[in-house]
Amino acid sequence: MTNILRGRVLSFTRQPENADDHASYTYIEDGAILVSDGLIKAVGAFDEMLSGVEVVDHRPNLLMAGFIDTHNHFPQMQVIGSYGAQLLDWLNNYTFPAETRFVDRTHADRIAVSYFDEMLRNGTTTPVAYCSVHKASADAYFAEAERRNVRALGGKVLMDRNAPDGLLDTPQSAYDDTKALIEKWHGKGRALYAISPRFAITSTPDQMEVAQALVAENPTCYMQTHLSENHDEIAYTMSLYPEHPDYLGIYEHYGLLGPRALLGHCIHLNDRERSVMADTASVAVFCPTSNLFIGSGLFNEERTRQDGVRIAVATDIGGGTSYSMFRTMDEAYKVCQLQNQNLPPLYAFYLMTLGNAKALGLEAEIGTLEVGSEADIVVLDASATPAMALRMETVTSLAEELFVLQTLGDDRSVVETYVVGMAAKP
Repeated sequence: MTNILRGRVLSFTRQPENADDHASYTYIEDGAILVSDGLIKAVGAFDEMLSGVEVVDHRPNLLMAGFIDTHNHFPQMQVIGSYGAQLLDWLNNYTFPAETRFVDRTHADRIAVSYFDEMLRNGTTTPVAYCSVHKASADAYFAEAERRNVRALGGKVLMDRNAPDGLLDTPQSAYDDTKALIEKWHGKGRALYAISPRFAITSTPDQMEVAQALVAENPTCYMQTHLSENHDEIAYTMSLYPEHPDYLGIYEHYGLLGPRALLGHCIHLNDRERSVMADTASVAVFCPTSNLFIGSGLFNEERTRQDGVRIAVATDIGGGTSYSMFRTMDEAYKVCQLQNQNLPPLYAFYLMTLGNAKALGLEAEIGTLEVGSEADIVVLDASATPAMALRMETVTSLAEELFVLQTLGDDRSVVETYVVGMAAKP
């Protein structure tokens, strides 16, 4: 299928250096994106584009690369908004009971449909998900992504202690199931696998060695886990692994760090941990709605970035409270404000698109509207609600418009979501 999407075209080319860094992006007021066979073939002014091709006119809306969510939990859709607990209690009271149901493939399939509906409804075209401990949950996740032709990353969690019986594997079964899932899904179509030891609390040293072996044997896979989200979590972790210098030192010891390591939260890092993360090019994943909702703390975005650590952003459903990357970056802005730090709208939208793509090493495939990129595209309306339309009457710049989307937008602001060039918003 070949067509042209017409509208105002915005794509980032690098990280903005400040709030007014207009050289960090390309913007075309009356632009066009030529899409064919799922790829972007040309981008430019509409009046300079090929004639004789079907045009889908989205004016006056904004066309951008689809959003990327680098950390969330597919089995936690039914625990969003669970009241009144911090991390460890929240896991035991809400998350673990919900995840035990994913042994049932029928249940996993049903939730997978709802999960990808919500992702696409909110303009997210590339999610990175933790599945449950059950192999069936990962199969359900990847099968639904394949059905919709969505680029999806994920993996079954490894957990062999400190969880209910229905959520425990063993080091051997974790290895066998993960190996089988990698062989079945990784690099097949648009699927990419993430080896997923949930966190050190739920993995014995024997299982951490299994994770180490899996990472070593599968260097093109990702590794995702949690790090320094909560003070009680850190204390408990160190009581289980007292021989290591700090929380990150555990993952360091087992060879889990590197450019494909996605470490969720990273709120309470010490100087050594930030230095090691920078040296290994590991990624700190900022999950603001979750950090605030569960009361974990404030991610120090400025210090983390200045220390050379790569940063990504994510919803962290279901500790996070919204599937929307707008809502996520709205809360990220507030987290920074509380620390006298700044998160300008250009930087926020860079993080949601090209920044997250770079964190995944996928900037040649997703995250921009460059020629040759996969045609995952969102169409955005900053006047989608009466309140937004009223505010937009006074907006005079692109950055202001982006900030309206960031602070007031939600799924209603996503007019359409294109997946490899096909309209896909539910």
